[in-house]
Amino acid sequence: MANLKELRSRITSVSSTMQITSAMKMVSAAKLSKAQDAITAMRPYSEKLSELLQNLSATLEEGSESKLAEQREVNNVLVVAISSNRGLAGAFNTNIIKGVKKAVNERFAGKNISLYTIGKKADDILKKDFTVAKNNNEIFDKLEFDEVAAIAEDIMKAFMEGKYDKVMLVYNSFRNAATQIVTTEQFLPIVPIDNDGDSEVSLDYDFEPEKDQIVEELIPKSLKIQLFKALRDSFASEHGARMTAMHKATDNATELRDNLKLQYNKARQASITNEILEIVGGAEALNN
Repeated sequence: MANLKELRSRITSVSSTMQITSAMKMVSAAKLSKAQDAITAMRPYSEKLSELLQNLSATLEEGSESKLAEQREVNNVLVVAISSNRGLAGAFNTNIIKGVKKAVNERFAGKNISLYTIGKKADDILKKDFTVAKNNNEIFDKLEFDEVAAIAEDIMKAFMEGKYDKVMLVYNSFRNAATQIVTTEQFLPIVPIDNDGDSEVSLDYDFEPEKDQIVEELIPKSLKIQLFKALRDSFASEHGARMTAMHKATDNATELRDNLKLQYNKARQASITNEILEIVGGAEALNN
């Protein structure tokens, strides 16, 4: 009988877990729908602006006023690690941790590494192995352009002051609900396109107003958009990963509950059979 009580308790516990994971799945699905629409609408603009920025940076002459395009010897590197504030999202945050460590070990071994963590999960883990210059865990509570622009301005200021020679972004790029790709891309200095061969045609621009004014306004704006897109990508990826993880968790809980119910029914049937045998045996003993 004790075994039956234990099985009933486990069935109740698994059923409660299944209800929670199912509810979390539906919440993430609703949030994912909005986040996916936002990043899908933003990508064409961001990609075209980045292309224009690369073309423009390729036309800059050596000694240009744009310090954001300055190529210099790399000694100090800032890695912006974008994760989430909450877990239960499968390998979403783990992949970011691995991506940061891989980038540091393969690209910047022996360099002075600092981190700017966006999201609590990356901050909690990476601060054990790296120097965290800054962190921001509140940005996802109000993911708006003005809030992200302030972060981008802070990073650009540090680069122009010479605190860092290179700035990298590590984030999950959204493909679909089941697929998130860890992306490592250079944020600063600006990466110009190769200005050779046929590409010279695409770089033949007439500037209005003056080139210096365009550089002063367009480059910072493009970098802010680039960071905003990365955060939008990560936000959509988080909810896609969590929805998928909670879907799998619900399926596993359902399977486990069904197995427990089967075990319970077998144990109950065996218990009833034993009781019947005991009654029959007792009756036969009285007759004898």
